[in-house]
Amino acid sequence: MKAITVVPGEPEQVRVGEVPDPVEDEGALLVEGRLLGICGTDVDIVEHGYGSLPPGQDHLVVGHESLGVVLEAPEGSGFSAGDNVAGIVRRPDPVPCPPCAHGEWDFCRNGKYTERGIKELDGYGSQLWRIEPAYAIRVSRGVGDRGVLLEPASVLAKAWEQTDHIFARSSWRPRTALVTGAGPIGLLAALLGVQRGLDVHVLDINDKGPKSALVSDLGATFHAGDLAYTGLSPDVVIECTGHGPLVFDLVNAACPNAVICLTGMASGSKPSPFGADEVNDTMVLDNTVLFGSVNAARSHYEQAAAALADADSDWLDRLITRRVPMDAFPDALHKTEDDIKVVVDLRT
Repeated sequence: MKAITVVPGEPEQVRVGEVPDPVEDEGALLVEGRLLGICGTDVDIVEHGYGSLPPGQDHLVVGHESLGVVLEAPEGSGFSAGDNVAGIVRRPDPVPCPPCAHGEWDFCRNGKYTERGIKELDGYGSQLWRIEPAYAIRVSRGVGDRGVLLEPASVLAKAWEQTDHIFARSSWRPRTALVTGAGPIGLLAALLGVQRGLDVHVLDINDKGPKSALVSDLGATFHAGDLAYTGLSPDVVIECTGHGPLVFDLVNAACPNAVICLTGMASGSKPSPFGADEVNDTMVLDNTVLFGSVNAARSHYEQAAAALADADSDWLDRLITRRVPMDAFPDALHKTEDDIKVVVDLRT
């Protein structure tokens, strides 16, 4: 079978070629890979050396945003041939730590977890892959190819769930939500906010490409440029850019009792000065909660699957702006101005 293989930090080592078919020990479900989503993590792996090779291997089959169709499923597995599935990314550590022992590998305490296509486990960037039923998520047939959005949507499902938990500290409930960043993560964050009945606003640095129309058609409000010009004082913020200076602007802009969830990773290497004392005082006096959220557990994938099934299919289709064959994977790592989500068709 063909697979996309990489060596972290060595872009010249990206290959699309033949590798052995997966063996049954790798999982009871045999899946034909259909689509593979590409995100910034893949860029970090290929170009910046993030991630690590499986023990004893000289390459990593890349890919963690998956969609495939089951070819073989044993009786009693809960799956049947023809089911559309996506694979969970993270696996618990072998010790395991207390969260991993309770299925909360997204809260792993010792860092010994592994991740498909990222850390010590081959990913889903191959024409065939195997998976354990416990780590496979059924995708509704009606969702179709849009199921490739399940993994990123699971990250936002967790972010919103944790945000909801924090708001439970008081009888007060949010009405206005701000999402910063209108990439795939930001747009999915906005989708889940709208599904919660919130007045959702999305802020991005510019209004080029399809972003503003996607936000408007979702029933949310798009803002381009600087936070200060929006005039917003949001109750809840889902921050999806990883831009450090913006985070502290958000603390000052948010209303009292606000919750700010960070989902983005900073890409800059220069320190960002900020008024630590001012931020401290604002957070204390306004009961502000600022927290980070990463990865997802099975329950979040299930929430994401339900959210995609409830979303407008035409709107979701517009998030997938470019499909490329396997051989074009290196080029697909670099988005164009009009790109939202780029996916690889593993059948070509």
